[in-house]
Amino acid sequence: MTPPELDAPALETARQLAESGDLDGSARIFAELAADPDGPDRAQAAVGLAVVLAERGEVEESRAAARTALATGHPEFAAQAACHLAGSFEREGRVEQARAAWQAVLGLGTAGYLPIAHLALARLASRRGDAVEAEDELRAAIVGEDPEIGARAAQWLAELLLERGEPGEAAEVLLAALDAPHDGDARLRVLLGIAHLDLACAEFAGAVELGADAETGALAIELLARTLPLRDRREDAEQVWSYGLQHADEALAALVRERLDRDM
Repeated sequence: MTPPELDAPALETARQLAESGDLDGSARIFAELAADPDGPDRAQAAVGLAVVLAERGEVEESRAAARTALATGHPEFAAQAACHLAGSFEREGRVEQARAAWQAVLGLGTAGYLPIAHLALARLASRRGDAVEAEDELRAAIVGEDPEIGARAAQWLAELLLERGEPGEAAEVLLAALDAPHDGDARLRVLLGIAHLDLACAEFAGAVELGADAETGALAIELLARTLPLRDRREDAEQVWSYGLQHADEALAALVRERLDRDM
């Protein structure tokens, strides 16, 4: 995270010093501005100070500066400060502190920072094994104002739903995400294809269970047996072929044999 372009001369000077590698000089200016409780640039300066101190390896001091910015409640710079804190805690594996910082981002309500906070909270929830919270946070990230983060969240949510055996819902999530084109379209389309494969398997299996006529039943068995390996379910496919070959309906079993023999 870096401070934005700022108009105030002192802040601009501090930014330029930081970019030139003079972290000490930059920190002095930022610290002076951040120490003024009534200064109009306090929030911006505190964020800048937090970044510079982090680059100097002064982690706790950096966090203290970020808390100063957060306390101002500034919609932009307090949100930046909370993100800075959250990232700092995550890097040290301090999950609960990171979670509290990301929730502080949500509490500020600055739209541009909400998607990344929701995605981060989903990540933390997943690490804790809280699938319900992870899913809720992913859904919140999807409807945010950042299309790239929304696509990442949609991909992640769809993968979770597929793992859980809910291809229909996964397909709905993916189709909605694809309505807003972005760089992640290719992966989303692959996942949509996988969801459709799972849905197809369910329909083929349902047709077999309904006890259709011999021709339809044999076709459903073949399609199911040939689709399952695409989902890395080869043993299941073998069982489907065996079911068809040993079917009590001799006509259906014969048709299944014909379909299997075509590849031999």
